[in-house]
Amino acid sequence: MSPVPAEWAPHCAMWVGFPSHEDLWEENLVAAQAEVAALVRALAGPGRENVKLMVAGEAARRAAETLLGGTSNVEIVPGVFGDIWLRDTGPIFTSARSTAAFRFNGWGGKYELPGDDTVADQLAAHAGAALARHDFVLEGGALDHDGQGTVLTTRECLLNPNRNPGWREGDAERALADSLGARKVLWLDRGLMNDHTDGHVDNLARFVAPGVVACPAAYGLDDPNAAAYDAAAGALAGFTDAAGAPLRVIRIPSPGRLMGSDHRVVPASHMNFLVANGAVIVPTYGDPAGAWAVQALEMLFPDRVVIGLPATALLTGGGAFHCISQQEIA
Repeated sequence: MSPVPAEWAPHCAMWVGFPSHEDLWEENLVAAQAEVAALVRALAGPGRENVKLMVAGEAARRAAETLLGGTSNVEIVPGVFGDIWLRDTGPIFTSARSTAAFRFNGWGGKYELPGDDTVADQLAAHAGAALARHDFVLEGGALDHDGQGTVLTTRECLLNPNRNPGWREGDAERALADSLGARKVLWLDRGLMNDHTDGHVDNLARFVAPGVVACPAAYGLDDPNAAAYDAAAGALAGFTDAAGAPLRVIRIPSPGRLMGSDHRVVPASHMNFLVANGAVIVPTYGDPAGAWAVQALEMLFPDRVVIGLPATALLTGGGAFHCISQQEIA
């Protein structure tokens, strides 16, 4: 089968999850909804996307309409889900009319919420796309694609016994080849500290063009992920892609050490950017390095507007813009 298109390939729509459950978000619900609304406006405007905003429940629908009423190119889609991380619960669009769906087990059994295991069916049905089911656990944020068959992932996540017990690299590579057309899998070791996804690669390293990968550089002497960033960059520098070409590695400043309300390090990452048809949307966290990350991505995506938007409230739920979205291939 053909490889999954790269994120910078044309989209006919962008799905986005809207924070909908007060019992999950508590005092951060309103702020998270405002951050998602700002993302949707950027996608529907300079991003040149038709946005499908998935909401759960009447209160969330009303909140979305209040924040986005009158915004062009936005469809509010009622749905059923536990939380908003559509990158992981939704299907992967492998072509304009085809999707791949996988078993979802709440990131290794940590967060199993009603409805999350039905999101792939809902998105595929709304898009009128065929759904191919694959009997292994996989989240979309665990992978990044160059569009030519090269896939990035981490051992911490994909080989974690809480996903597919007994898997070795060869097992995963065969499964990804059969389901997503992967021709070569590039293995990084570990992701960010305190990332409840067990090291999703979309917080660590991302393709920005064929043969070009961005990954963070530590910001500040106390950056808790400095060793993980350097290990990833060193590994990437020694890799070749599916075509046999060496990778070019670009370092982008990380947000540095950011602490949550519980005084634990939070997994904030500028790598959780979202590539739209006309823009790249970068999560920022009030960190000084956010502006530098935007500037670095402007050089890497000269054909798109690069926009930095706050994602601090979203991060309290565990992710950012890439995590809550899923592109529908044109």
